[in-house]
Amino acid sequence: MGSVSKKTISRHTTHTEQGSHAFEISGYSLNKGIGVGQYIQSCTFTVGGYDWAIRLYPDGVVEAFRDYVTIYLELVSQDAEVRALYDLSLVKQETGLPVSMWCKSTPREFRSRDSSRFAPQSGGFIPRSTLEMDDIGYVLDDYLTIECAVTVVKEAHLYQTSAEYEIALPPSDLSDHFGKLLLEEEGADVTFSVGGETFAAHKIVLATRSPVFKAELYGQMKERTAQSVTIEDMQPAVFRAFLHFIYTDSLAQMEDLDHDDYSEMIRHLLVAADRYAMDRLKLICQNVLCQYIDVDTVAATLALADQHNCESLKNVCIDYMTTSDEIDAVAATQGYANLKRSCPSVLIDVLEKRSRIQKE
Repeated sequence: MGSVSKKTISRHTTHTEQGSHAFEISGYSLNKGIGVGQYIQSCTFTVGGYDWAIRLYPDGVVEAFRDYVTIYLELVSQDAEVRALYDLSLVKQETGLPVSMWCKSTPREFRSRDSSRFAPQSGGFIPRSTLEMDDIGYVLDDYLTIECAVTVVKEAHLYQTSAEYEIALPPSDLSDHFGKLLLEEEGADVTFSVGGETFAAHKIVLATRSPVFKAELYGQMKERTAQSVTIEDMQPAVFRAFLHFIYTDSLAQMEDLDHDDYSEMIRHLLVAADRYAMDRLKLICQNVLCQYIDVDTVAATLALADQHNCESLKNVCIDYMTTSDEIDAVAATQGYANLKRSCPSVLIDVLEKRSRIQKE
């Protein structure tokens, strides 16, 4: 028989609170030439109960760094002292991915009464010539985005616990087993023909995950007795990714797809999720598409959201269009023209909300 060991525990816990802010500068070049030591500043954002802001000095913070673009995180709260970590990044406009430029991986002290309220403690953030290089892509169409993640170290607590008996448990491997079941096709009892490709699957798994599949495969539909089912209006790659989610409850890895192809795949998966009443996948796709909303895509995304009853995504798109100062650029896109033709009632919602905001 195995023995059971007993241990007593005391625990010192330090809590943190994390947050991030994106500072988007449209018309970046228009701010050059304002002078050394002159800056533009983001809105104040709050993390850990403290107020912060991002400063940008287009012509450098002092004369010695006039050939640099200087960026700071600033503690804005008055009479405050706080320990925090930070990560200042520049966003590549084509991919939307942040590139960390200055970070502090261990907590440092910020004091609002002296220069320690700024981070980093250097004026040489990035040479202007490097920032503006076309092949790097930080500045595109005169647009620059700075992201800053802040982690505030909160109060610490010491806990004393009673005796504890614990047996370590491995993480769930259920999705691994079901993913293997899909790949190896063992026990598969139905095949799907999609765009000239064939996929083997298990009726009971599909029916468990989707009420639509349950009705098709176990109800009164003709697919109940069919060994092969043809799926119309769906690409093979999309159905493959759709099956992967059904079996593993996670999105398939798609590192081979570029920014545009990935977002297009997510759009198709959202349509499939709506078609087969896969509500969790539908929400996941909406969340991903929120990260891809910009001037060029917002109108097309709004039309997609309206057509497939995605209220959360629809609201995000409407908020973007009603608050954007680039609405003329949005109106010039093909997606906007298609939106006017296919979903005119949604445009009324956008225009009415924009009108209300402008009157406030």
